[in-house]
Amino acid sequence: MTPIEENGGIWKYTSSTGWEFILPKYPSTSFPLGRSYHAATASQAEGLIYIHAGCPESGRLSDLWSYNPKENVWIKLPDAPGASRGGSSICCFEEFQSRTINVARINGYSGTEEIGGIIDIYSPRSHSWERVVFDPNGIEGPGPRSVGTLLTVRIEGKQYLFTMFGEGRPSPLGHAGAGRMWDDAWIFDIEEKSWQKVEWETIGPAPRGWFAADVIEVEGKDGVVLHGGLGEDNERLGDVWLLKFN
Repeated sequence: MTPIEENGGIWKYTSSTGWEFILPKYPSTSFPLGRSYHAATASQAEGLIYIHAGCPESGRLSDLWSYNPKENVWIKLPDAPGASRGGSSICCFEEFQSRTINVARINGYSGTEEIGGIIDIYSPRSHSWERVVFDPNGIEGPGPRSVGTLLTVRIEGKQYLFTMFGEGRPSPLGHAGAGRMWDDAWIFDIEEKSWQKVEWETIGPAPRGWFAADVIEVEGKDGVVLHGGLGEDNERLGDVWLLKFN
């Protein structure tokens, strides 16, 4: 599989004018290689976009980059610990003691196994990674997976990490097929470093991976919207779901 190489370029969408392709301010400096199955997130507080890992033309990556849209500059940050991977999930959250923005990374596929049991946290303040280990047995924490999601949600004023679904066992067809998908969701208490499984009160979405999800405000509270993905039958999905927290 050959990803599109755009030499660090960014596509910017403006509702009034449409799409614009922007090359880095300093094209001769380093920028992320073209890749697929990478993870991306943004920090509104910092005004930065982060991308992490993924699959170049061969192998897998473990790098982390920040992009400043205002300055149009890429900065390479320390590589994440552990196996290089695709299909991981990252998000930004506010560290409760220092009140600085950190980046959390979870899960992914190494090429030989689904990865679980670890949350890696990058601190821009110290330019270093911290590792939080848990038992991925489906009781103390979510099982190993890739192509899921990781989001920051606030419930009753407290900040949590939220993850759901993803592929728990890869397909023998590789990227051409669908493996065993999870149908669960979990929240992680950042202060207590503990997981709690989310229990549906009604019928929830079918198991899937490779979907889109984000946090939206619903009646003054954080909710999670989910769209599409790939089901266990290797069929693309087009449904939309809204999760509200009680």
